[in-house]
Amino acid sequence: MTSAVQETAATINGQKKLSWREKIGYGFGDLGNGFMFDLGQAYLTKFYTDVALINPGMVATIMAVTKIYDAFMDPIAGAFVDSRKIGKHGKFRPVMMVGAIVLSILTVITFTMPDFPMWGRIVYAFATYMAWGTCYSFTNLPYVGLANVMTRDVDERAQLATTRQAGSLGAQWITGVAFIPIILLFSNSDGKVTTFHGYAVAATIMALLGVVCFAVTFFNCKEHIQVNREKTGDKEKEGVGAYIKVVFTNKPLLAIILMTLFTISAMNTNNAMMLYFAEYNLGNMGLQPVINAIQMGCSIVAILSIPFLVKKFGKKQVAVVCFVVGAVANLINYFLPTNLVTFIIFVTIGYVCLAIPNGITWAFVNDVIDYGEWHTGIRKEGITVAAFNFSRKLAQSLAAVITAGILGVTGYVANQVQSQATLNGIKGAMTLYPAVALFAAMLIIFFLYGLTDDKYRKIADDLNNGKWEKGNL
Repeated sequence: MTSAVQETAATINGQKKLSWREKIGYGFGDLGNGFMFDLGQAYLTKFYTDVALINPGMVATIMAVTKIYDAFMDPIAGAFVDSRKIGKHGKFRPVMMVGAIVLSILTVITFTMPDFPMWGRIVYAFATYMAWGTCYSFTNLPYVGLANVMTRDVDERAQLATTRQAGSLGAQWITGVAFIPIILLFSNSDGKVTTFHGYAVAATIMALLGVVCFAVTFFNCKEHIQVNREKTGDKEKEGVGAYIKVVFTNKPLLAIILMTLFTISAMNTNNAMMLYFAEYNLGNMGLQPVINAIQMGCSIVAILSIPFLVKKFGKKQVAVVCFVVGAVANLINYFLPTNLVTFIIFVTIGYVCLAIPNGITWAFVNDVIDYGEWHTGIRKEGITVAAFNFSRKLAQSLAAVITAGILGVTGYVANQVQSQATLNGIKGAMTLYPAVALFAAMLIIFFLYGLTDDKYRKIADDLNNGKWEKGNL
């Protein structure tokens, strides 16, 4: 075997074994994704309430409506990806790369605000964030689908999920540590994030890093699995019927969708509320980068154990245990008096126990795509990923409603000393909601997800031999 072949992928027992160059290259995609996506989840609410001075209730409406709109854009993006022919650079990578470039521009635009009257600021926020969400669908969907055609090996997919989650957490770590200091550096605001200029500069830096990371994925990952899409039905007309069929004939996918509503909303609520919690509950905005550095740094180290844990115990079992431990840690944090040391300890445990299942989720997604083809004889990567992303968008909408909604209901006033009711609301969103969400996710994955790793290996073997549940493809 030549070194060139070794550098891309080897074949062992009919499964593609990827080089570490490809595995790490794939993880860079979610690093780039995070540089742009995580800004909106963690800092856009703060930008709207404290800098653009939009009422928290209206911010909750903006975030919720745009996320629901984004969710309905995913099937369109999925149908577009499914309808593409395989070209020189594959089926997924060209769409992903073009989308990333446009997304970087829109990321900067969302963190700017013209000197409009309040109604103009609200309209601008709606328009720019909706445009951003549309472009995100056309960037993220092909990125997720790419992993599915790189390999069908269970352990290899666990490693891809690990590098992807490492990239995601790496972006959260970098943005969580660096974003606020960059804003303050360019704000001239005496330690308070109240000016527009700093946000624009920080967003530009992160967006440029995001494009570079997506380029690493584009040039280092290949589509090794060649699917006969004519036989598997990919040339059928896409539409709402195809979307509904994919979701409701794929029970493991439905379980992952329901689970994700809780896991992603918990993580996004944590990220969005952290800046408020540090500034008002702990009394020092500068603690936000420190806490993020600890909780996300520990999570990055922890997710490196995913391949070992999955191989030893299985994906489902690892996720269930993490959800239970994470729920307990967050519940303890809610009832303990607010203290910096104990807060960091338990928020870190909770975040680690959320990060590991979130990493495994991407392996779940690739497995349910193959299950769908095996079960129905029809392969729909784009539509399946769109269905999964629909749940992520709804979860993001839920997190936005919880974050901005609690601020509005409890009487939050931007850049002022907050009432005890507001402080209690911020703490509840940071701790109590994640505890409830992780417990709900545990119940869903334990009782509803029936696709074990052993069953998947049989499915993968059938697909590799041109078979599906009821015969030959």
